[in-house]
Amino acid sequence: MTFCLGIKCKDGLVAIADTRITSGSEVSTAKKIAVHQGERHTMFVLTSGLRSVRDKAITYFEERWRQNGTQLSRSYEAVNALAGEIRRVYEEDNDWLVRAGLHFDLHCIVGSQLAEDDAPHLYLLYPQGNWVEVSRGTPYLIIGETRFGKPILDRALRYDASLEQALRLGLLSFNSTQASSADVGPPVDVVVYPGNSFGIRERRFNAEELAPVAQFWQRAIQDAAEQAAEPIAPLARALGIDSPS
Repeated sequence: MTFCLGIKCKDGLVAIADTRITSGSEVSTAKKIAVHQGERHTMFVLTSGLRSVRDKAITYFEERWRQNGTQLSRSYEAVNALAGEIRRVYEEDNDWLVRAGLHFDLHCIVGSQLAEDDAPHLYLLYPQGNWVEVSRGTPYLIIGETRFGKPILDRALRYDASLEQALRLGLLSFNSTQASSADVGPPVDVVVYPGNSFGIRERRFNAEELAPVAQFWQRAIQDAAEQAAEPIAPLARALGIDSPS
């Protein structure tokens, strides 16, 4: 399983991806973010799905980017180009995957700002090659293990958040997922893109570096559970349950 998160806020984009790969009883580490950088051409791709499909599609796209990436001037053109390579891999490999009892699976989060874009864009790209763009009302996308990291984002994340606030909520979302899913874990790759900068900042954080985040979040949740005693007390009394003294 995978945890990949993309956030769009007023100041730019934040992306977070775990690196754990699970195959049966085997666990390994692999990068799930691909970064493409050029003069006034900035793009990152987060992926969830079959690793073999992902590697082939990203390889094809990187070759296309090297050959004519500068000819792509808007983000939707770059997403369409990646979609074309995913469809190419589908045509080449799907029959063989079906014979092996597998299904073609590759979801992508694409963050981008190209030369003629007036702002960064964030997209969810489906295995079929169609896509949707994130809205201000729900300014984030998660692929992979989506259940445990959504609540804090739905409650606290807003489009007008700063990059630091987006990063903060994103790391808490990751920790919530890690705590409830054995298939998600560090190291974690983080990408930050300040809007209109055409420069991506990328860093990998290991378990030791993330430990203070986990410890803080554990204490905060425990404290919140204790503080909830007062508003829940009338409901408890209605059920004949006394609050502890």
